[in-house]
Amino acid sequence: MTQNILRSSRLLTVALTTVLVMGLVAGAIPAVATAQTSQSGSVVGKPDITFATSSGTLSAGTTDELAISVVNRGLIVEHGPSQYEEEVMTARGLTFQIDDENAPIDVQTRQVSLGNFPTGSTEKTVSVTIPEDAEPGTYQLPVTYAYSHTRQLRYSSSGTTEGTDSTRTETGTITIRINDDARFEIIETNATTQVGDDNDISFTLRNTGSEVAKAASVNAESKSSSLTFESGDTSSTASVGDWEPGENRTITYRAALQSGSVARAYALDLVVNYDDSDGISRASNPITTTVESLPEQSFAFSDVSSSLRVGEDGEVVGTVENTGPHTVRSVTIRPVNGSETVIPGEDSTAVGSLAPGESKSFRLPMEVTSEAEVGDKLLNVEVRYRDGDGDQRTYDKLDLLTTIGPDRDEFGLAVSDRTITVGKSRVVTVEVTNNLNETVTDIEARLFADDPLSAAGSDTSYIESLEPGESATLAFEVTASSAATAGSTYPISFDFRYTDSDGSTHLTDTFRKPLDAVQPQNSGVSPMTLILGLGVVVAGGVAVVYWRRK
Repeated sequence: MTQNILRSSRLLTVALTTVLVMGLVAGAIPAVATAQTSQSGSVVGKPDITFATSSGTLSAGTTDELAISVVNRGLIVEHGPSQYEEEVMTARGLTFQIDDENAPIDVQTRQVSLGNFPTGSTEKTVSVTIPEDAEPGTYQLPVTYAYSHTRQLRYSSSGTTEGTDSTRTETGTITIRINDDARFEIIETNATTQVGDDNDISFTLRNTGSEVAKAASVNAESKSSSLTFESGDTSSTASVGDWEPGENRTITYRAALQSGSVARAYALDLVVNYDDSDGISRASNPITTTVESLPEQSFAFSDVSSSLRVGEDGEVVGTVENTGPHTVRSVTIRPVNGSETVIPGEDSTAVGSLAPGESKSFRLPMEVTSEAEVGDKLLNVEVRYRDGDGDQRTYDKLDLLTTIGPDRDEFGLAVSDRTITVGKSRVVTVEVTNNLNETVTDIEARLFADDPLSAAGSDTSYIESLEPGESATLAFEVTASSAATAGSTYPISFDFRYTDSDGSTHLTDTFRKPLDAVQPQNSGVSPMTLILGLGVVVAGGVAVVYWRRK
């Protein structure tokens, strides 16, 4: 029991001691704080600002963004509480501007504002242009900067502060290096293409820098979807290999200008991609150039006429003019309408070469079937030609308006004397005229006659050839039997077998011509009686004369 009492006494002693110590510590804390806030004094300092660039080497003939690093380390002359030290080291309304007067660059960004800038660092970019003729080397660029700050801050135990402000303008520097690496410029352009066609365009570039452009390639990028290259895309890349300083390279592309495009200049950017002497991949700034364009090759028809008739071969004739900007060769005109009633006699007709503004006549033979309709018909045609590169092109924006006339007889027949004496025979002459638009040959005419008429001799006749509009006369002997009735009209019929200009044989429909039957003429006295009577009169006259003389 005595041991328990002793153990309890020791525990109580420890507990009381702990409480006493904690009480002393707690009482000391307000005392320390009171001691600190009860102090007064002043803090003296200023911003300490420096400038640098991390952009490295700049290249002549480029426009670049210069990265400017701004650091404020601050400077404390007389220390004090940290919050007051930070205040005197803060640059308020900090601005800076880079002076390019003594360096071969042009600073595009003028004054840069950073606002209130405490200790620490930040980065700003400034746009600069380095001219093509910039002298390589290292340059120090002055940086003028201005700000205001509190250089001395007095504080009191009550927590109030009073400061002395100052405005400062100072000058720092940044260091840049201009490297005269590979640079490029266009020295000659041969870039003209025609609307609706593709043509070779070329550009001659020179490496005006002082370094070799290794494994170089030149990428052309069209700024219009109307101007495309070999693959149909708006860009194309040509490899040129290693490119020595002062060396010229001519790069050729195949460019096409979409049909229907406006004839104007089209913008094109050329970018040279290469590896520098350190093996670093580089790309030149875009070199903007233009591709000139010529109007689309075109043709026009004039003086178009036709001799087309239902059921006949005919032709369409006219004049074709080269209304485009270039001389074209091997010009042909080809019908493409695909009509079932108007069929081209030939696949195409040749015209030859046509200079700009030159015209030539053309002839398109056509066959019009008997099912064709009379009236105007639009024939679709295309003009094929070869351009200056010998490539075949097609212009298909033309139509031919033609007129199809009604059908007609192949031959015109005329009988000069349409009478025939009952019971007699006579030679009937028929004038045959070629109504067709082509020369026909081996014309065989056949006569048909029904009772009371009949062919007294041969019922066929022959004409070797007839040109369009030419006539020939045929003769047939026809007999009218005694059964014919005077005053009646009886028909005789003809048909013709002939060969056309293509060598095809045709048989015409039947032509009918009338013959009028007439009564034979009869005076009632026979011819022998008339002769004897005339002899008696003559003899009597002679006797009277003789008697009077006696």
